[in-house]
Amino acid sequence: MISDAALIRELKVIVGSGHVNVRDDRRASGKPVTFVRPRTLVEVWRVARASVRAGRIILMRAGGTSLTGGSAPNGAYDRGVVVINTMRLKGIHMLNAGAQVLCLPGTTLFELERELRPLQREPHSELGSTWLGASVIGGVCNNSGGAQVRRGPAYTEAALYAHVDETGELRLVNELGMDLGRDPEEQLESLERGEFVRVLHDMHERACSAHGFVERVRDVDAPSPARFNADPRYLKGASGSAGRLIVFAVRLDTFPRAANTQVFHVATDDAGVLSDVRRRMLGQAALVPISAEYMHRDTFRMAEREGKDLLLAVRTAGADRLPFLFGFKAGVDGVARWLGFGRACLTDRLLQAVGRLAPPQLSETLRQMGEQYAHHLFLKVEADQAAGVRALLADVVPALKGACHECSPAEGRQVFLHRFAATGAAARHAAMSRGKAGAVVELDVALRRNDKAWWYVLPDHLKGMVEHTLVHGHFFCHVFQQDYILKKGADAAAFRRGMAAHYEARGAECPAEHNVGHRHKAKPALAAFYRKLDPTNTLNPGIGRTSRDKNWK
Repeated sequence: MISDAALIRELKVIVGSGHVNVRDDRRASGKPVTFVRPRTLVEVWRVARASVRAGRIILMRAGGTSLTGGSAPNGAYDRGVVVINTMRLKGIHMLNAGAQVLCLPGTTLFELERELRPLQREPHSELGSTWLGASVIGGVCNNSGGAQVRRGPAYTEAALYAHVDETGELRLVNELGMDLGRDPEEQLESLERGEFVRVLHDMHERACSAHGFVERVRDVDAPSPARFNADPRYLKGASGSAGRLIVFAVRLDTFPRAANTQVFHVATDDAGVLSDVRRRMLGQAALVPISAEYMHRDTFRMAEREGKDLLLAVRTAGADRLPFLFGFKAGVDGVARWLGFGRACLTDRLLQAVGRLAPPQLSETLRQMGEQYAHHLFLKVEADQAAGVRALLADVVPALKGACHECSPAEGRQVFLHRFAATGAAARHAAMSRGKAGAVVELDVALRRNDKAWWYVLPDHLKGMVEHTLVHGHFFCHVFQQDYILKKGADAAAFRRGMAAHYEARGAECPAEHNVGHRHKAKPALAAFYRKLDPTNTLNPGIGRTSRDKNWK
């Protein structure tokens, strides 16, 4: 076997010494972990080939936005680990006048949304339903969901990827539906430069999105979830591969952007009212909304308190500046950790102080509704749907049962940014309460489509462990993010086990859209899929609590 020193010398020749970093990791049983940042697809291929021939484990990493740690070293390995970070590999190629796109590994969903905006098109998901740094390919590999009711999980059958076959050799597989040549490096160079025949009319025989998903969502009486990222229907090639392949590019459908939209804020103390809204709207194909996002009052309040600085940043700097601002914050946090001030949460405390001094970022009407009612639903519909939705809401939500507010354009932007702020509210609160509160347990769950008690979150025997429960999610899909801030001293592992049993008893799936990572056990169908993709257990071993040993021993 090639020595660590020899492999590191080879990797430095491939990518340059400044882009190879080595550190010891005790969790890897003393095995060194090497971090590599290639600049081109050919460099990725060469790094991967060298690592495979040296008998090392490979972990592919992009933005690292997973809640479950699915792309980071975790636990004891029987071999050294090479982490390949792909965030330098930016690239978007438009196909069919933007009706499809070809994305390289480092492309983020935010960047894709920005590139498609002038074409009046948009990707599978959008800002407000995902992390800013989430990569497009990472979403496909995890079958990630999103706020778009009609589009389903990130999915494609068209990708260019490498896998390690039964003999231990790295092989390149082209399923893009375009001729790139024969030699692997030739194919990768052609792809990166965009030197391929663009398909003008043929939309390709392979599915490049989750076709027919909206009909699955509309089946509200089905005793199974609408979507979850271990769904066998969406495990194919790169889709759902979770790091078991080295994915160089994916081909995806894009979608027309609605020229004019209307946002409705529905609030009530009766959870059944929102169930009726969901059933009635999904029962009429013409009224299926663009998105339907839920927030509980406790989440509404905490997002307003802990995420006020985010809304202020968008209001003053614009949404397009958010990646830079978050990157700057991460840089300052990194310096603070290096200086030994990491536990002080300096940037979070500063931003909290700014937020407290700033005026309210939500309109008075939205704030009053947030205080008065327990359950909140934000509906975004196309302009030509507004009259029908208005009439339906007037029938389903009379004044005695709640309130319906037709948002102004500014308020419409506010509520969906407010929903985005809720994503990090629990973590921010825990950071501000360090030493006073317990652990934060973040779970995403897909409930059955016919689950009438969707509002029922905690079983009685676990309530005593929880200080705060924060719930928000994609309501029409019945996919919810449930964040629990535990009481100090509560056993987070025991709580997770209890919630897993609770979800299983309800016929729910957890996780729903953040991958099993290293926290959840892969069910047999998913574990078999991983083994089929990676028979030598070289790529991201151990994910889903599967074997970390070579050849699955």
